[in-house]
Amino acid sequence: MTDSDPKPGYVPNPHYTQQDWDAVSDNPPLTAEDLAQFRPGTEGMPPEMAAAFKSRGGRPKSAVKRVPISLRVEPEVLEAFRATGPGWQSRMNEALAEAARKLKAA
Repeated sequence: MTDSDPKPGYVPNPHYTQQDWDAVSDNPPLTAEDLAQFRPGTEGMPPEMAAAFKSRGGRPKSAVKRVPISLRVEPEVLEAFRATGPGWQSRMNEALAEAARKLKAA
């Protein structure tokens, strides 16, 4: 099925003809000149709309970039942190940071 195929369960209305659809359509066929003027992305959008597209959701960037590592821990330790739910990696990082502060103070 392509995008132009009717969806399952679609029943055309017999009271509308192609001439009816053509009469209310405000989309003229695109010419090669029209297509050449198209620009990708936010070009041609009002500035406030373009800003909304450029704005990314999610967490703000951290001032301190974390370093990915491979770490071997006991299964019980991993299970305990994972059991705390989403954000367990951040909580594990906080626990390690606290242990590092204690090591530096000693």
